[in-house]
Amino acid sequence: MTPDAPSAAPSGAEPSAHTFQVDLRGLVDLLSHHLYSSPRVYVRELLQNAVDAITARRLADPGAPAVVRLYAGAGELRIEDSGIGLTGADVHTLLATIGRSSKRDGLESARREFLGQFGIGLLACFVVAQEIRVVTRSARFPQEPPVEWAARDDGSYTVRQLPEDARTAPGTTVHLVARPGAGDWLAPDRVLQLARDFGSLLPYDVAVVGPDGVERPVTELPPVWDRPHPTPAARRVALAAHCAGLFGFEPLDLIDLDVPLAGIRGVGYILPATASPTQRGGHRVSLKGMLLTDRAEGLLPEWAFFVRCVLDTDTLRPTASRESLYEDETLAAVREALGGRVRDWLSTLAAGDPERLGRFLAVHQLGVKSLARHDPEMLRLMLPWLTVETSDGWLALDRFARDHGTVHVASSVEEFRQIAPIAAAQGIGVVNGGYTYDADLVALLPQVLPGTVVTTLDAGTVTASLDPVEPAAELALASFLATARTRLDPLGCDVALRTFQPVGVPALHLDDREARHERARAETEESSDALWAGILGALRGSAPRARLVLNHHNPLVRRIAGIADQELAGIAVEALYGQALLLSRRPLSAADSALLNRSFLGLLDWATHDGHGAQNRHDRHDRQDDQDQGEGR
Repeated sequence: MTPDAPSAAPSGAEPSAHTFQVDLRGLVDLLSHHLYSSPRVYVRELLQNAVDAITARRLADPGAPAVVRLYAGAGELRIEDSGIGLTGADVHTLLATIGRSSKRDGLESARREFLGQFGIGLLACFVVAQEIRVVTRSARFPQEPPVEWAARDDGSYTVRQLPEDARTAPGTTVHLVARPGAGDWLAPDRVLQLARDFGSLLPYDVAVVGPDGVERPVTELPPVWDRPHPTPAARRVALAAHCAGLFGFEPLDLIDLDVPLAGIRGVGYILPATASPTQRGGHRVSLKGMLLTDRAEGLLPEWAFFVRCVLDTDTLRPTASRESLYEDETLAAVREALGGRVRDWLSTLAAGDPERLGRFLAVHQLGVKSLARHDPEMLRLMLPWLTVETSDGWLALDRFARDHGTVHVASSVEEFRQIAPIAAAQGIGVVNGGYTYDADLVALLPQVLPGTVVTTLDAGTVTASLDPVEPAAELALASFLATARTRLDPLGCDVALRTFQPVGVPALHLDDREARHERARAETEESSDALWAGILGALRGSAPRARLVLNHHNPLVRRIAGIADQELAGIAVEALYGQALLLSRRPLSAADSALLNRSFLGLLDWATHDGHGAQNRHDRHDRQDDQDQGEGR
């Protein structure tokens, strides 16, 4: 839009008024490339205008006909409606003024009954048409002659009265002539497909007539969710077929989403496969029977990402493009109400259909966990079915909490996998808090299971639960433990000697989050310049160091502890440390990798050295003889 050039006015004079001029070519480009996502919307705008015209006529005359017909041909389209029509004055006021809408400006007072309100609908047709011709006759003033409004995409238009016989009945006919290269959008099959996509739920008689003269219905009423079915099973089959046709999947289950106070009718389909919480699938939303969008977002709470909706509403507001929903208080209220319907469905399954609930949770437990984090009642209700990975295996959260009383939470998957076998043998209840939402749910357990204690797992807790070694035995190994501590001290790791199950685990590397942070700080300090080293040194913490807990029950550990050669014993301790690190499945630092390589090569060197190799073979023969004698061979 560009304003008229202002005329000069003397200083202090009243400013002169001017009106904006509209470059229709520029406006059409704006509509086709920026406001609307596709030229296909022209069919929706034509249907919208026709339906609004019929609605306006029926407000005054409830018995008026309600018929819309689209006649598609080669490069041309004609749509006829039995609506209220326009007078010559209306044509000048409404069709020739951009942004002017009868629904908004008061020509029709019951605005909420109408679909359109922005006054740009007819212009959308210029994205496919180079000429638009409207022939209309008013039902409010039937004595007025029919009027023709004809416009081209260059912005010019004409208005003229027509003879009485040009249109005898009230209503409007719109003729479109395709733009070069846009003829396919007006082809009969394309028009039928678009009309059914946009208008299948419209409350009036709508049909497309092809060149063969056959009427093909557009509307399919009542909606599939309102149709009568002989049995609930038959209804489920029909709705499943409807979902497959719209979304391309067979739903795992379905939810009726009726919210009468919000003017919502429809159905929600449960995805049959796991979906990411960050995945925002589109919902199909119609406004008073006219499809707004099949990619609506924000219609359900974020936790309900496992549901795809098909809804018809008369309360939600569309944006100007009528391809998405306007975010306002009404949409927020509808979102909350629909979330309540999904929550009620889950409650019903939990109370009376555990088999269906189990099938659902096998796929979408993550979504329910997300909901339960913010809804204590839902957490209490779903607790018997929400499973977590624990030191006792995959178990329902409430059963595990009742069995142990005190629940320890491992902060990462790696930490849990390192601790779980030892914790299970020692009777410590540990939950893997590395999975999404699980740590949050465990933290809420005291609220729904009074008496439950939840604590963060740390190295000290596990070490304290392990059985100490007899003082005499530990004293006998004092020299070996000193060697081990000296060897691992540069790595920020202490050494402890305990007895624990399973016997097959020679060493356990225990490392909590604070110790990892301190080690990362120290490594960064070593590789930094003087300035940063000083800063990082000032941040030095007093966090406990990592621990390598040697299992005195393990035969290998006892043999290593008996090695007289301190260098060989040190290499063996480094090898145990490296093996424990690998079992913990945490990322290895450069120092850890170097240690693994050094200990491996050191053991190879010792095993292949002539003297050490002979001694090694002699020791193996002695152990085999002792074992044979013990077994009575």
